[in-house]
Amino acid sequence: MPATYGTDEWEAEYQAVLAERAGREQPYIYFTPEWASLYEKAIQQDATYKRASENWEWPVVLNVEQDPGYGLTIDLYLMLDLWHGNCRSVRFVPPEIGREQPFVISGSLERWAQVATKELDVTKGMMQGKLKLRGDLPTIVRAIKASTRLTEISMEVGGILPTDLTDEQKEEVTEVCRIMSERLLG
Repeated sequence: MPATYGTDEWEAEYQAVLAERAGREQPYIYFTPEWASLYEKAIQQDATYKRASENWEWPVVLNVEQDPGYGLTIDLYLMLDLWHGNCRSVRFVPPEIGREQPFVISGSLERWAQVATKELDVTKGMMQGKLKLRGDLPTIVRAIKASTRLTEISMEVGGILPTDLTDEQKEEVTEVCRIMSERLLG
C-alpha cells in the first residue's frame, strides 16, 4: 500500500524510487522519475524562467494519458509546484491529487512528444483542443513566456521521447508504471 501523498513518508518513498533509478544510463526516458528530477533541477536553476514567471502562483499538472502501446499502463500526473518564479518541486502525484489542481493540461504521449520537439506550442495546443486544459485559459495565456521557457527547459534536459522507444525501453516504462503504482500513486 502506497504512503499518503504529502507526508514525509511519501516523500521518502519517492526519493527512494528516484535513488533506485538514478544510476541508469542517460539520456533518460521522458516522464520517468529520473527525468523529472533533472527537469526540476533545470527549472530551479533557470534565471529566464524565474523572470518570466514572477507572477505565477499555482501548481501546473501535466497529465500524460495512458498508452499501453508505449508501455505506459497508467495515466501519469506530473505536478510542477510553481510559485512566483520558483519551482518548489516536480513530482509524479496520485491521480486524485493531480486532477484537483487548478491547472491540469492533458494529452497523449504523441501530443507531449510534439510539445517536447516544439512541433506544438502548449498554448496553441490548448486553444486548438489538441491538449485539454482544466483551469482558466486567460490566466495561462498571460504566462506564455513562462510556459514557452518550461518547454525549452524540457528540451535542454533532453531524453528519449516515449514515441521513440525500443521494445526493451517500452518494457522499462511498464516497469516504472508498476513501481510507481505500487509505491507512490495508489
